[in-house]
Amino acid sequence: MNLSHNLLMHLMVDLTGIWGSACYLSGRGLTKHREERSVICMMSSKAKISTWDIHEGVMTWESPEQPTYIKMLTTLPEMHIAVTVDIDQTIKLWDCHNRDALATNKLLFPCESLKAVFTKDGPIVLATDTEGHLYIFKIPDLHLISKVRVFPFDIEELYCSPQKKWVFLSKKHPHILPKVYLLSSLLRTSEFSAPVSTSFSSSLCQRAFWTPRREDRITLMARCGSKKVTNFATFDMKLEEMGNQIIVKGYLVASFEFQDFEDSPEWMGVSNKNVIVCSTLSSLLLFSMEGCHLQRFQYYTEEILSLWVDPVYVIVTFIVGSFEVYTWEERSLLLRRCYRLPNRRRWAVPCIYEETSCDDVSIIRLMINGHIPNFLMAYTLSIGSS
Repeated sequence: MNLSHNLLMHLMVDLTGIWGSACYLSGRGLTKHREERSVICMMSSKAKISTWDIHEGVMTWESPEQPTYIKMLTTLPEMHIAVTVDIDQTIKLWDCHNRDALATNKLLFPCESLKAVFTKDGPIVLATDTEGHLYIFKIPDLHLISKVRVFPFDIEELYCSPQKKWVFLSKKHPHILPKVYLLSSLLRTSEFSAPVSTSFSSSLCQRAFWTPRREDRITLMARCGSKKVTNFATFDMKLEEMGNQIIVKGYLVASFEFQDFEDSPEWMGVSNKNVIVCSTLSSLLLFSMEGCHLQRFQYYTEEILSLWVDPVYVIVTFIVGSFEVYTWEERSLLLRRCYRLPNRRRWAVPCIYEETSCDDVSIIRLMINGHIPNFLMAYTLSIGSS
């Protein structure tokens, strides 16, 4: 099916009183099943989570108030499951139907990141803490499968590869090199004498992005040298045998320095055609992974706040609350601008943080404006075919 690009947006939900993260609980991938509906799970207060059908704008479930504040939320759409961690480091697993959590466990130190994924070995929860540990818990009982000390400092970034073969971990520090672990070596500990991992020679890694639909390729964006020049480097991960051991290496396949532009890039992503998209404060830029400049969209009066990139869409969110939606061209390496959606609300102060997410049928935006209650605004995608 070829999708037409005269896309339309319809404001469906405007919810007040939201305290934190909002994650999709429904998940069909980028398949364009138009009969499906988007369901999200969010922190509806400091100690509760709730689920919403955003097409109807109605709450479908809410947890009881918890003893302590919820710090983080993630979801596993494949199983309609949510995972939370509170300020006492207690992890809880929810099916978003019953009143009580399905399982609980506890970290030793404050949680830094939380992710639920479905692997070939079954569903798991990955969590990191302020002491540099990576924990892996089994779903649905939250049994601890493994725990490994990755860094002597906290882990800031955690990204799993598309088919969950690898997990990338990093810390923005001049003397800490990012690492990639073979996830199966952390899940099947009886088969491996030690976790299988490798480090990249790219300190001060700012962002990382796995190439969609290509399991072993990752692109890093790092600040290099005394002048902190931005460098993009693309690696292919390979497993090799050394004696009776399995080792992993990251082979550099392309790299380039980001030069001749007025600002440094803040956000980045990669298409399944190995095109790198990045945003500065005022521009959206496209490059080949070798550094060939392909395209530029310039914004003269607006500041870019964040960038969402998936195999179909690129969404640029501006600090004033508006955003522009682009789609990857099917027969070229370029982006096509679809439409702009202005901010429907006007505040006396600009939003200090905004989280934008997209699935195949909707876009959600979480906005935090100082002391004003937070807002979740949801939009449905109306897409034709030809």
